[in-house]
Amino acid sequence: MKRRGTVASRLQAKVREFIEQHRLLSRGDRVLIGVSGGPDSVALLHLLLDARAELGLHLEVAHVDHGIRGVESRGDADFVRELAATAQLPFHGEAIVPAALARGTGNLEAQAREARYRFFASVAERRRLSKVAVGHTRDDQAETVLLRLFRGSGTTGLGGMAPARRFDESPGLTLVRPLLGIGKDEALDYLRERNLPYRLDATNRDTRLLRNWIRLRLMPRLQRRIDTRIAARLARQASLFREEKLWLDELAAAELEGVRAGGGIDRRRLFARGKIAQRLILRRWLEEARGHLRGIGFNHIEDLINWIALDKPQSRIAIPGGWELVREYEAIRLEEGSRNRRPICYSYVLELGAELLVPEAQMLIRTEKVLWPSNNGWPRTLMEALFDVAGLPEKLVVRNFRSGDRFQPLGLTGRKKIKDLFIEKRVPLSLRARLPLLCADEEILWIPGYGRSERGRVGPETRQVARFTALFLESNATILC
Repeated sequence: MKRRGTVASRLQAKVREFIEQHRLLSRGDRVLIGVSGGPDSVALLHLLLDARAELGLHLEVAHVDHGIRGVESRGDADFVRELAATAQLPFHGEAIVPAALARGTGNLEAQAREARYRFFASVAERRRLSKVAVGHTRDDQAETVLLRLFRGSGTTGLGGMAPARRFDESPGLTLVRPLLGIGKDEALDYLRERNLPYRLDATNRDTRLLRNWIRLRLMPRLQRRIDTRIAARLARQASLFREEKLWLDELAAAELEGVRAGGGIDRRRLFARGKIAQRLILRRWLEEARGHLRGIGFNHIEDLINWIALDKPQSRIAIPGGWELVREYEAIRLEEGSRNRRPICYSYVLELGAELLVPEAQMLIRTEKVLWPSNNGWPRTLMEALFDVAGLPEKLVVRNFRSGDRFQPLGLTGRKKIKDLFIEKRVPLSLRARLPLLCADEEILWIPGYGRSERGRVGPETRQVARFTALFLESNATILC
């Protein structure tokens, strides 16, 4: 006959070993425990209470009433509040109106989870807590792996839930899952032996929800047909995928360095790699730029690679989270969505002999009048231009591109569309909108870095010239000549 306390002591040791193995908690940690009132979270609460003295933990309790089950939901909240009071722990509760969840995107379960984690993050930040502990078990892990397998996840998704991860809603906060190494049956045995009460959620029996169907219908059949320890097998498989992902992440980081171009990536170098490397590089880059991969799945990555491969020199595509992927010839970059961004439009007066800062282009234009011939000689790049002062008005205008703009290129008799010049020079759309044009009497004289007009040409009769120099203020700004 088992001695009283055997199950509890064994589970305490098993959970403590899992915590140490994955470095989930450290001495003195301030931990917020998410408690729904169900058996798993109640077991988590008591197991952490058992470890509190040994680890010197500061514990607090949080509960979210999603209001989906009416009176029963309120009963859960009262139950958890009483648990916290009995343990003399601070309690933080929030009630959410179901209609507010329905206004979001995704299914109701996903909306409830996001709302719950947002609340946990806000409490942790306010109370200066460093960890949020939740009660996911090995069985939850197995269900997650199967769920993601059915939805077509890649190896990252099949890694399931990590024992610890950065909290999406607050980068300085860590989400930990101390029970991920035990099964639900072990948690129930622990509660029964210690005679600890918990609540049951009737909606967890609704097999119309895929996760419930996996738990109640599929898993029992797999246990009978394959192995009673199928949940442990799936959890182990997830762990292997996560270990492999760590190595792939290191590989992707090294490969990403080889395709970087300014603040983005070079399309040609990306496609010089194989398809698997392309996926890894793109995921790594998006995660680095956005801070996370929330909302980005395997299919998104495939669609983005196919889009980058299209024969469209300049285009953009929206990705989840309000971001856009932008292609400008062979450069691919990421920027926050511009749907509500107003078009750039500016115009400044420039007097000869003065200098002008153009903030929209992050460019400084310097001018000076000098006798000709000059010791400085002819311009060395298209970022400089010389004009005969006799052919210029005293006041010039610097503005950005307008539809229909034309100029007479140096040495030619006809006029040319500025747009055609931009296409020939492969000027990115984003730079076209910001690039300053030097104008005299509505005629375009100079496009810094790309060309100048016939007007004001320096010749044998020239006695005085106006020298213009354009300087980018951004260290990474370049002209694609």
